[in-house]
Amino acid sequence: MPPKKKARVSKRNAGSGKDDDREPVSPALKKRKAATSGGKTDESSASSGSPQYNRWLMKSEPESRFENGIDVKFGIEDLKALPDQTSCWDGVRNYQARNFMRQMKEGQLAFFYHSNCKEPGIAGIMKIVKEAYVDHTQFDRKDVHYDATSKPDDPKWSMVDVQYQRMMKRFLPLSELKKYHLQHRAKGGPLKDMALFTRARLSVQPLTTEEFDFILSLEDKEPL
Repeated sequence: MPPKKKARVSKRNAGSGKDDDREPVSPALKKRKAATSGGKTDESSASSGSPQYNRWLMKSEPESRFENGIDVKFGIEDLKALPDQTSCWDGVRNYQARNFMRQMKEGQLAFFYHSNCKEPGIAGIMKIVKEAYVDHTQFDRKDVHYDATSKPDDPKWSMVDVQYQRMMKRFLPLSELKKYHLQHRAKGGPLKDMALFTRARLSVQPLTTEEFDFILSLEDKEPL
């Protein structure tokens, strides 16, 4: 595979679960997940009958943070600065997040979400330009995402390639999205079950078309 990692400005800590915007999973969601997955939370929880999505939210850290001497910073400006404004989205080490990436299709859109920073939120939009393939960082002993339990003949982890599309017309902070989520949960609306609040620890999250379109519409509105 092409050594795209070398061209990147830095490395994300995708899938680490260290986002500032974490919230507990709702009891109702836990029950639904247990009913559909038999209570399993590892790679066996994925099933062929799971919902199929075509819009996504993907988290990365825009501020410097060092792991084993390596800066894992990778914000939307870093993506924008790369050749062809394209990068592999490596380092995901959560089975559910990985399984969502394996559902992604070329041409689908994703929000670039800044996490684990002073003001988390949606910074821009990117496009999936290469579908899931083997994440080479799992085999690199010098990489912060090295996984000694993963074998080349049976790799655990996948990644996709993404390409910068544009910045949001205005940054959409987590605090504003949460206000809409609470409103919609109380009175109904597209963000009532948004994964950002029901499965907050996931670094790769699915969005319904209604959720994606509503969030996009907020660009042209005054902050709540």
